[in-house]
Amino acid sequence: MIRTKRLTSGTTQTVESFWNATATAFFREPAGAKINVKYGKGWASKNVQTQILDGINYKKLTVGAGSLVYARMRVKVPETTDVTYDVYPGGVAIKTPEIRF
Repeated sequence: MIRTKRLTSGTTQTVESFWNATATAFFREPAGAKINVKYGKGWASKNVQTQILDGINYKKLTVGAGSLVYARMRVKVPETTDVTYDVYPGGVAIKTPEIRF
């Protein structure tokens, strides 16, 4: 499911959140944006899968069993912009997005 969200610069923002669920998402633009998955809340949280988008190649984030606690896919953009990504709920084994965006 392709989604677009308007994000403001300066802070890391949640684009998808999961509780007791799994998912895979693909991001490509904007170049310089940082993406990651954060498991947990507060002092017990942990950032994983941190990547920087290059605007050319797709980057993949996955949420697995750690979402039994709480998990979020997050993005930090260098300037206010729209972020388009493709998210697949469930434990699908997918390596690239089905639809190029």
